[in-house]
Amino acid sequence: MMENASRTAAIRRGDAMEFEAIIHEVLPGLLRAARASGVPEDRVEDTVHASVLVFLRRHADFDGRARVSTWIHGILVHKIAEERRILRRDEAREDIDEVVEARFDADGSWSRPPRGPGDDLAQGEIERLLQECLKEVPDRQRLAFELREVEGFDTEELCNILEVSANNLGVLLFRARSRLRECLESKGVEGSGDARL
Repeated sequence: MMENASRTAAIRRGDAMEFEAIIHEVLPGLLRAARASGVPEDRVEDTVHASVLVFLRRHADFDGRARVSTWIHGILVHKIAEERRILRRDEAREDIDEVVEARFDADGSWSRPPRGPGDDLAQGEIERLLQECLKEVPDRQRLAFELREVEGFDTEELCNILEVSANNLGVLLFRARSRLRECLESKGVEGSGDARL
């Protein structure tokens, strides 16, 4: 999705009022995405601040082929990668074939179908449990899930932000959803067979 021409021109010429509007617009999402990616809480604001500074320094490079929020989130992803290198965090890896074999039978049907929704848990409790479970999802998968499900980025935008192919994005989202489902089920939250995280 492209940015509109007038906003692109304002960004490229360094319009301070446009910058203020953009930062006000994207800041909450940047903070959520940084938290979702596993950046330690005491480093979240610094990582987002560094991303905004890159945007402000490189505003003339913005060409409008993507929305400005997509461009800034892409910068954030690079800053998160830098943060990971600094903190030397390794993302746990799992073989996609093992995940599929564990969840589906040879015919492609659920080997252990998700259960129906529990009526006794209040929405607040489910949200608390979801936040707990999100902490157990590897950083890159959690970031993909957060950007898709909370921020609402479409596949093309997410692929640009995360610099992955559509297939790789699908794997990240599948793994995140599977881990969340398993974690929530282990905490007693049940979903219906047609429920979707």
